[in-house]
Amino acid sequence: MSPRPAMIMLASLMLGTTLVLTSNHWLMVWVGLEINTLAIMPFLIQHHHPRATEATMKYFLTQAAAATLILFSALMNAWQSGQWFTTMLSSTPSNLITIALMMKLGLAPVHFWLPEVLQGASLTTGLILATWQKIAPMTLMMVIHANLNPHVLMTIGLTSILVGGWTGINQTQLRKILAYSSIAHMGWMMMILPLMPELALLNFVIYLTLTTPMFLTMKLINTTNIQTMTTSWTKATTAAALAMLTLLSLGGLPPTSGFIPKWLIMHELTKQGFSAIATMAAISALLSLFFYLRLGYTLTLTQSPNSTNSTTTWRHKSHNTPLLLPTTTVMALMLLPMTPTLF
Repeated sequence: MSPRPAMIMLASLMLGTTLVLTSNHWLMVWVGLEINTLAIMPFLIQHHHPRATEATMKYFLTQAAAATLILFSALMNAWQSGQWFTTMLSSTPSNLITIALMMKLGLAPVHFWLPEVLQGASLTTGLILATWQKIAPMTLMMVIHANLNPHVLMTIGLTSILVGGWTGINQTQLRKILAYSSIAHMGWMMMILPLMPELALLNFVIYLTLTTPMFLTMKLINTTNIQTMTTSWTKATTAAALAMLTLLSLGGLPPTSGFIPKWLIMHELTKQGFSAIATMAAISALLSLFFYLRLGYTLTLTQSPNSTNSTTTWRHKSHNTPLLLPTTTVMALMLLPMTPTLF
């Protein structure tokens, strides 16, 4: 895509997200979400390929259905209460909004579009879909969390953790693996949202911090599946080593930054009397940890001194390191000592 249309689309993305963040009127929230959806579609379809076209259509239909559901529930709420404010929701519109935002965020059991769309998108567009596009619906979820059913949110969260870990095990495409990783991380946020929204916000910020360097590293070493990762060590040694540590952080292992939200969420769940749910979530997280470890092993430990374990590709070393990569990598690995200052 040429620079001028790309800048217009990026500005539209920022405008749509800003509208959602600053509005307390349901109609303006809906407009912001629609602007976001329409602005990302040229990025999805820019590579005129059947897979890109399929991903664009799946994304458009899913997001249009979610936006229609949001508008319908807002109209129903205005009819019942006489108010258009986002903080006032009755029971039926509240449940409809929950389903719509689940579709927007890619939460189980309405998550099926996310892996397919990410697989059909480029790495840069996948980064936007996995990070920026989740800011608006996640913020909306935090604003109205007091009107949502906590039992539904906890059930959705635990289901998403299970689905994200279980279905990601058998994947070989990195974008699908990161899509299931996103589903699992969103599940952790939904599980703690009714009890402590500040902790859900912290988890979301750390999720953005961890996902961004993984997509940027994949773009740097030019790999999209596990097989081609085995030649990454000779192309970008430092990036491959840091990517392995970032994967451990995604898995929630100490002393990386990814340990912070899981530790605090399980502590809060136990303190509130949900020890069984905390135990199930911790066990389910081991499923995600398995494929993170598999990726880390493939990335750094399968390179023989004499031969490679996969078809050898041209080993062009990239000299154009994304400016955001060093900053987000450091944040993904070294925020644990700051935990006492976060609350």
